[in-house]
Amino acid sequence: MIIIDANAILRYMLNDNIDMAKTVDDLISKNKITVRYEVMAEVVYVLEKVYALPRNEIKDGISVFFSLSNIDTENKEVVLLALETYSDKKLDFVDGLLYGFKAVCGYEVFTFDKDLNKLMNRI
Repeated sequence: MIIIDANAILRYMLNDNIDMAKTVDDLISKNKITVRYEVMAEVVYVLEKVYALPRNEIKDGISVFFSLSNIDTENKEVVLLALETYSDKKLDFVDGLLYGFKAVCGYEVFTFDKDLNKLMNRI
């Protein structure tokens, strides 16, 4: 299994450097790839803050990326719920992950964030 970084994911998703995007595509097609939560948080941050993509486009693009058969993460259900929460509830992606850990895994989450607490109290 190979862990890839945010830059590799961004080149693949954005296809803004054809050679790098092809290299990542070849890597993905021939190997099992894992993506860490912290790497995905960086990808979301860069897509939002640097590339100014709307949240729904970020969610859709990353969801397509995670639908690839060779892409995995610690818990895809948590990541996909985090993306949905990030897109729909206007929380940041890391708060979406925390919500996902509570909703999917049943973890207790302590936070002073009022919006996140309100959402978690609905579970």
